[in-house]
Amino acid sequence: MNILELKNLTKTFGGLTAVGNVDFEVPKDSISGLIGPNGAGKTTIFNLITGVYKVTGGKIIFKGQDITNMEPYKIAESGITRTFQNIRLFKKLTVYENVLTACHANANYNLLESVLRTPKCRKQEKELKEKADNLLEIMGLHDRKDMIANNLPYGLQRRLEIARALALNPELLLLDEPAAGMNPDETVQLMALIADIREKFNLTVLIIDHHMDLIMGICEKIMVLNFGCKLAEGTPQEIQNNPKVIEAYLGVEG
Repeated sequence: MNILELKNLTKTFGGLTAVGNVDFEVPKDSISGLIGPNGAGKTTIFNLITGVYKVTGGKIIFKGQDITNMEPYKIAESGITRTFQNIRLFKKLTVYENVLTACHANANYNLLESVLRTPKCRKQEKELKEKADNLLEIMGLHDRKDMIANNLPYGLQRRLEIARALALNPELLLLDEPAAGMNPDETVQLMALIADIREKFNLTVLIIDHHMDLIMGICEKIMVLNFGCKLAEGTPQEIQNNPKVIEAYLGVEG
């Protein structure tokens, strides 16, 4: 069963085709990868899936439903969340406040109930705080919960962004270059973390990254983009041995 299907997905900016007629399926419960040289259209595809950009042509199907050009907040509510290539945090809030703020997206008490501190409100507040604490524990951030987010080391800021995405209860998690700026040890730890959260949260994960060690080490299926078009698709071994992929990355024929 596929949780996500891209059908002839196309995005043009004026006369430039950033993504052209891309077909790709993401199996449910998988960890899949999206790779390609710089400017290949990878982040554009994430922006199309999450509604940041409007689709020029084709369809995006999530859990059997057409979500093409749906508003971003509705896409998030349907079960897709993401991280960004450039980290987006509330940099002046604490680590704990960043996650708790995201957790509040799940609250369903109204303003009056909040002002009156009704039993319903107090119960949900307690549950949301417990959820934030649990996410920080899983992400290895609990001992830094009171630190200002901007003061976290870069690798931990990446973890915090993932924690905020998880707070929204996704079924599909999109990670845009989660290993960017990480050293080899941090990348290995990130691989283990992604595998762990896939199991703990019953998630499907789609990853963009230039760290081939991460992509080849954790992804079960990979799509390669080049100049906005699908160049290849397959298992890590098939992608590593594909002459077209070797030529795209190295500029030499395989």
